[in-house]
Amino acid sequence: MVVKKIAVLGAGVMGAGIAQVAALGGYSVIIRDLQMSLVQKGLDDISQSLDKSVDRGEISSQEKEVIFGRIAGTTDLAQICDADMVIEAVIENASVKKQVFAELENHCSEHTILGTNTSSLSLSEIASATRSPQRVIGVHFLYPVPRMRIVEVVKGLETSDDTVKATLDVISNMGKTAILVERESPGYVVNRILATMINEAIWIYGEGLASAEDIDIAIKSNTGMVKGPLELADLLGLDVVYELMMSMYNEFKDSKYRPHHCFSTLVRSGHLGLKTGKGFYIYSEKE
Repeated sequence: MVVKKIAVLGAGVMGAGIAQVAALGGYSVIIRDLQMSLVQKGLDDISQSLDKSVDRGEISSQEKEVIFGRIAGTTDLAQICDADMVIEAVIENASVKKQVFAELENHCSEHTILGTNTSSLSLSEIASATRSPQRVIGVHFLYPVPRMRIVEVVKGLETSDDTVKATLDVISNMGKTAILVERESPGYVVNRILATMINEAIWIYGEGLASAEDIDIAIKSNTGMVKGPLELADLLGLDVVYELMMSMYNEFKDSKYRPHHCFSTLVRSGHLGLKTGKGFYIYSEKE
């Protein structure tokens, strides 16, 4: 199957980023959300991100206009009916995603690939909401989407080889490197490794062994990472990291994923990192 048009469901940070790299890959893109204000915010974010690429000399201003011109926005799910591939990037909630996938079959061709950007939920459970689980596949983009090279392509229990091949071709055309995950597992590859490191750093911090700054300096100095584990947690959002950790803890019943109580307290207090101005660090300005 040749994919020419991609629909992205969800115009938030992840959805906008996916729409941008799809347009960069030459695809016609339609981005859909529940409210036009959300769609417009996503389109504005894409335009600003492309402007930064122009400033860095990665693309010309003329190329920016061509790329942005490939993207349209809508609130009408019926307008995605001619998409060859759908990538869902809505809230990380199994019930919501299953409802979305059940609705997709009423609007899409029977050949449309149905992708989900979930990072922790069961792909096969999401696919069970459809009549054709063989065309459901995980396409887990990492944040920030335009800058991160890796995309995890995840096979569900019944994902067909044709669906996998077509998806790998799409990811390649987007200029990304695909990591094929042969079967679903909470956290897949990247987040499972990162979450373990972040959680261990939080336990070290919670036990009072070292300050957040010194923990991050130690890891950055010895691994070449741009951000340390606690800085990374703040950037991703402590609520997001906490939900991922709990998902893996509940699935594996392994204590290495059990959050430290200081982590739970931060989340319950609304100190979620960079987006709220306070997490393991205090930020003078929220971004």
